[in-house]
Amino acid sequence: MNLASLDLNLLVSLDALLQQRSVTRAAAQMGLSQPALSASLARLRRHFGDELLSRVGNEYRLTPLAVQLKELVRIALSGVERVFTAQPEFDPASSTREFTLLVSDYVVVILGDTIAELLSEEAPHTRLRLTPHSPALVERADQTLLGADLLFMPHGFVTDVSHRDLYRDEWVVVLASDNPIADEGLTIEDLETLPWVATYHGQTASTMAARQMRMLGIEPKVTVINENFLTVPTLIAGSDRIALLQRRLVDQLPLNAGIRSVAPPFEVAPLIEAMWWHPAFDDDPEHRYLRDLVLRAAELAVGAEAVIDLTDTQAQKK
Repeated sequence: MNLASLDLNLLVSLDALLQQRSVTRAAAQMGLSQPALSASLARLRRHFGDELLSRVGNEYRLTPLAVQLKELVRIALSGVERVFTAQPEFDPASSTREFTLLVSDYVVVILGDTIAELLSEEAPHTRLRLTPHSPALVERADQTLLGADLLFMPHGFVTDVSHRDLYRDEWVVVLASDNPIADEGLTIEDLETLPWVATYHGQTASTMAARQMRMLGIEPKVTVINENFLTVPTLIAGSDRIALLQRRLVDQLPLNAGIRSVAPPFEVAPLIEAMWWHPAFDDDPEHRYLRDLVLRAAELAVGAEAVIDLTDTQAQKK
């Protein structure tokens, strides 16, 4: 593709259209006339060979291609903004940078508030964007991380990009507080017969604990698939379903959540949460500041004893 022939303004228009799902609202957001944005939509439709927005009744809906493009466009715009706002030196106090972190709801619970607080104290004019990652974004991490600052994932999913281990956690089995099986002791047979709530369950999406379980020949009976960790307890409480969750997340839940946790009846490797980034930003001043801030946030949030201590604090290469 000849990038010189592309108009970057179309990327901005595409983002507004996909977010607003309305030519009128998108035009108002961009400060353009409706005919001008309609013309941009026509150019985008010709480029992609797709309607992008299709009218259903009185509203517009995203086409399947548009759904795929929605998050990619946000990431691409972040990358463009990074290029044109780059400076020889980085001053947190005066920066107006937007930092984009690709995260699960688990990471938001454990680190999100602490990262946001440190940024508000040290870089008050910056903005923090917490974007949910997806299996598709993780699979093409080397491309995704050209537009996003950091991806938070444990080991086993991402390769060939820079990373820094952050902290340790462990997996536990959660079940309803009134489930009598926990009193009798959870067995391997229980894992194979009880119904499961699985997170990120698919050919390329799974937690490492679930992978270890299957490697041991334990095939869970998955009845509910859920792509969030925080909503798992509501699917467990008052039922006979079970699931795997992170200990630190369970410890954050209210006492009346209706669930309890027990150790798995098989050996599970510890969860090592890490931040991943594109090697192109190893020496970028803004990026190095952000990585240092995340490390400090991890120490504050989980305690110094849980933070991974490295003698070499430079980017690890996997």
